Amino acid sequence: MYQYSFGLVINPFAGIGGAVALKGSDGVATRNEALARGAEQKAEKRTAQALSVLLPYREEIKFITASGNMGADLLAELGFHHEVIYHAANTQTEASDTQQAVTAIATQKPDLLLFAGGDGTARDVASALQQCARIVGNKFGNWNPEELPVVGIPAGVKIHSGVYAITPSGAGKVLEQLITGKLTTLRAADVMDIDEEAFRKGTVRARRYAELQVPGELEYMQAVKIGGKESDELVLADIAADVIESMEDDTLYIMGSGSTVDFLMGELGHENTLLGVDVVYHGKVEKADITGAELEQRVQQAKQNKTPMALVITLIGGQGHVFGRGNQQLTPAVIRAVGKDNIQIIATKAKLQALNGRPLRVDTGDAELDAELSGFIAVTTGYHDRTMVAVQG
Repeated sequence: MYQYSFGLVINPFAGIGGAVALKGSDGVATRNEALARGAEQKAEKRTAQALSVLLPYREEIKFITASGNMGADLLAELGFHHEVIYHAANTQTEASDTQQAVTAIATQKPDLLLFAGGDGTARDVASALQQCARIVGNKFGNWNPEELPVVGIPAGVKIHSGVYAITPSGAGKVLEQLITGKLTTLRAADVMDIDEEAFRKGTVRARRYAELQVPGELEYMQAVKIGGKESDELVLADIAADVIESMEDDTLYIMGSGSTVDFLMGELGHENTLLGVDVVYHGKVEKADITGAELEQRVQQAKQNKTPMALVITLIGGQGHVFGRGNQQLTPAVIRAVGKDNIQIIATKAKLQALNGRPLRVDTGDAELDAELSGFIAVTTGYHDRTMVAVQG
């Protein structure tokens, strides 16, 4: 089983209007005119520059992609493992192909979506993820397709959106940061586009259409905000505020061990079992210091009654274990009943940085479950602040 799963969508016609002075490539008529003028398709070549950074990690990655020149051809040429989840009707792809491909890929829940294009493509990606969110509803628990991290490979004429890396190789380096365990904070970035007709007449009329989640790598991504040094107590308060804001009375919360969860429980006004596991339901501690057997019975009851569940845990400082060290009450049966998408890991960035690039570790005693839990996870590191971290069994 591969450690990392990435989506890939290439807009093969992105940027073809630039070199032939069309100031954009949106629309079939413009694309056809660009091709008639001898425009060269460069999106695939620019994607190859991004993917070349990942060649040393080929055996660790599986791509989920679209057929032909939308991704599959290039991945086969470069020797990457890949699965084709969307088949375009022909090589003359349109915006609808991008949207359908992104929707199909998103339902497979990759760790990140890589796409090549310009601002029009970014709009198509945002629209597709919004549509995907409507389609899946609550099918995947707390997972929201609109929160899927994306990285854009700049290949279009217009690159105003903050979802693009500065260069194609920069896009590859962002993914390399994830694979090698560098801290990667997620941030919201604007999807911008301009009116091409007005632009061709000399008027720049930009508009914000949506926002997408992107890795906030200062060296490689456009338009990044710079954060300050964190204070542990203030950050813990921010983390607690983020979790508490999202809590629902009718959800069964399993609160793991450790000082970070202990702080959160204090903010909730509850006594906490520092080295144990507690269950919170309807705003009260239903069971303190619960055993593994008791917890298995409780989560099965919740599952039968279709009660939503969430597991809030932290990691062991210095080791990085999230399962299998100090929280054996969280058995494989409990974890499976709750579901991967309903696990929320909370930790300060200082705690993550102390791992020196090592991944988070899972050691549930069930090798198959450890493999299922591997990949990337967004760790809550502040108020509305997430950090992408690798997880390995």
